[in-house]
Amino acid sequence: MTRSVLISGGGIAGPSLAYWLGTSGYAVTVVERAPGLRTSGAAPVDFRGDQLALLERMDVLDDIRGRQTGMGDQTVIDAGGRRLSTFPSALFSGDVEIERGDLARILYNRSAGAAEYVFGDHVTGMTQDADGVDVTFAHGAPRRFDLVVGADGLHSAVRHLVFGEESQFRHDLGLCVAGFNVPNTFGLDHGGLIYNEPGRLVMVTSGRDRARAAVCLMFTASLPDYDWRDTDGQKQIVADHFADVGWQAPALVTALRDAPELYFDTISQIRLGHWSAGRVALLGDAAWCTGPGGNGTGHAMLGAYTLAGELALAGGEHAAAYERYEQIMRPPVTKSQKTAAGAGRFLTPATERKIRNRNRTFRILSSSVMTGLFGWLAKRTATTGSLRDYPLSGLPGPVPAGQPSPR
Repeated sequence: MTRSVLISGGGIAGPSLAYWLGTSGYAVTVVERAPGLRTSGAAPVDFRGDQLALLERMDVLDDIRGRQTGMGDQTVIDAGGRRLSTFPSALFSGDVEIERGDLARILYNRSAGAAEYVFGDHVTGMTQDADGVDVTFAHGAPRRFDLVVGADGLHSAVRHLVFGEESQFRHDLGLCVAGFNVPNTFGLDHGGLIYNEPGRLVMVTSGRDRARAAVCLMFTASLPDYDWRDTDGQKQIVADHFADVGWQAPALVTALRDAPELYFDTISQIRLGHWSAGRVALLGDAAWCTGPGGNGTGHAMLGAYTLAGELALAGGEHAAAYERYEQIMRPPVTKSQKTAAGAGRFLTPATERKIRNRNRTFRILSSSVMTGLFGWLAKRTATTGSLRDYPLSGLPGPVPAGQPSPR
């Protein structure tokens, strides 16, 4: 009998799991809260080390290379726009880098022929018994599945329903980040500019699309009570924190008010004692959200492959598969969380003196010897050992792209 799996979340982890399970005989449904595929994200994600072997096995490496950012160096500047130091691309772009929206489109196209996608809906309730999980949705009719996987990010609805309030598991790193797009009026060509004032960072980059610049505004703050769905309120929070910042910050804050799309959130980690309960498991940021520089995208895709593979090895016995999946993934995730925990000191130094010291470190790292060493260390963080062989079918060529539900 074909086993049915509901995956909540259509970003990166969810479609990756949908591909591996759907092409191995499972009846997979992916439900995504957004009304359509989220392809507007310009934030870059990179892959290193073992993760490339996984991309090859999934047959998406060539597609990713065809859409890679080709990002060059980032220039650290002062308030007058004068160069202070350079942050070489080898330090942050990995072996291959791609905008998150482009990656989401590739993974959707790869998995849509092997799964049912339902957009504009989300899980509102779950009741599980010895044989399955009854699931209710905000809009669709109730359905029953053999297994449920929450791949719905930092603010996971599945985690909330099964494990409890997010505040029990979310550990904020003391930073908030806002991301949006503006016209590239900075003359950037596969490069970026970084400007800091104490506790705040302004970064503007332009990669494959030279007409567009991606803006990242990061600041030190604790926002335990903000509404993560209130876009106008989020824009005001950002504007307040950058009201007195120099360089091009005033113009960027003005552009932010009219930006049609905004990514805003705290920079946080999720720390759970277990990633599964009964027939429900968590994957990606819903389970472990590592934070900046924590190989979150690579871990999400590797976690999807590992979870599907362990289900295959266990003959569908979910309890054994969930346990092995966690045993394999928890060590590299824990290491990445430790690496990311100190990101604030690097990205948003607290004082002018610390900014100068950080810039001095940039200059040291930009030497050829140190760039090579840093790249090697970054690959070690991404490496989880040889990629395991699992009895997963996969498909030999591109999977025909399906269509999002018209909801």
